[in-house]
Amino acid sequence: MLETGSTGFMLLAASLVMLMTPALALFYGGLATKRNILGIMIQSFASLGWTTVLWFIFGYSLCFSGGAGGIMGNFEKAFMNGVSIDSMYAGNGKIPEIVFFVYQMMFAIITPALITGAFANRVTFKSYMIFLTVWQVFVYYPFVHMIWGGGLLQVWGVLDFAGGIVVHATAGFAALASVFYVGARVDKNSTPNSIPLVAIGSGLLWFGWYGFNAGSQLCVDKVTALAFFNTDIAASFATVAWVVIEWSREKKPKFVGLLTGSIAGLATITPCAGYIPMWAAPIIGTAAGIVCYLAVMLKNRMKWDDALDVWGVHGVGGVLGSILLGVFASKAINPAGADGWIFGNSSFFMKQFIAVVIASAYAFIFTYLMLAIINMITPVRVSEEAERLGLDASLHDEKAYDEGAL
Repeated sequence: MLETGSTGFMLLAASLVMLMTPALALFYGGLATKRNILGIMIQSFASLGWTTVLWFIFGYSLCFSGGAGGIMGNFEKAFMNGVSIDSMYAGNGKIPEIVFFVYQMMFAIITPALITGAFANRVTFKSYMIFLTVWQVFVYYPFVHMIWGGGLLQVWGVLDFAGGIVVHATAGFAALASVFYVGARVDKNSTPNSIPLVAIGSGLLWFGWYGFNAGSQLCVDKVTALAFFNTDIAASFATVAWVVIEWSREKKPKFVGLLTGSIAGLATITPCAGYIPMWAAPIIGTAAGIVCYLAVMLKNRMKWDDALDVWGVHGVGGVLGSILLGVFASKAINPAGADGWIFGNSSFFMKQFIAVVIASAYAFIFTYLMLAIINMITPVRVSEEAERLGLDASLHDEKAYDEGAL
């Protein structure tokens, strides 16, 4: 039976998740160098348009129709076949299916956009559009179906409340593969062009994450409130942990570090938000701040040119959160979940560990091979001349700022 309150909330949650993609563009755009602001921002906005088209044509169907216990769905609901204004979402019978369609579409939009921070300043727009299409079909859609659409991993008992495996682990390790394939920037200067822009983007991401996590309950109840609470607490503890470590190492508190720490906490709590007790959120947030900071330090030491730390924040955060879910999950908190290791269920912990390792490895390997194939069709990397000029001018013939204006 239709619940108007839950339906209204889910429309709001979908709007919040939609806002996260422009917020990501602002976050990445502020971190980019001055000659590459538009080049990276357009990649997020392009996903808003093109992913919606793909989702309408066949994406939703491949994720959420047929294929019970399998890897991929079918085309039963392609072009919204069989879905009407009166269709209810079968998962809970409380919201219209078109609301569920739109909410999940917003996840599909932002997931590949996350990857773009890894290959900032280096990738042609044509190759990115091919990448955006193929990666969704062969990485994102299968894991959505397997974990949220009644597929193989869901049947096995794997949990992911809002996308630690489906979104962050897959995108983060795809980003690392992209770094390895595309190679380092010619000019490795990564000084942010606008830290205030990064702050605006970060604040909007944090705001949107309430829809991302709390909305994943797909109705309004006590678990919705729990997910909202855990999201904010974990993000805050991660922020503090990151600042403390960075301040102690570099002797000065860094604003970009503070903002990055908040995103690490948000990514890490995502798979756990509606399945864990409130007391576990500070532990997970603190772990996120420490582990993701160390991952970024490792990346720097190894000289992996992940320009905007997608792997260290989203990839490592998604993996960490998915594994910690296997530790702290409690059926007393959410009967639809599971008991974790500390509640006597070590087998669930192992399932989470295996699932996130498989997802990360698959995303990494497939992305690397896919980029190699795309490069046979059209160059993936821009020329050195274009890179030195900047993608804004060389690819888009535009400038972010009119420097001659008053």
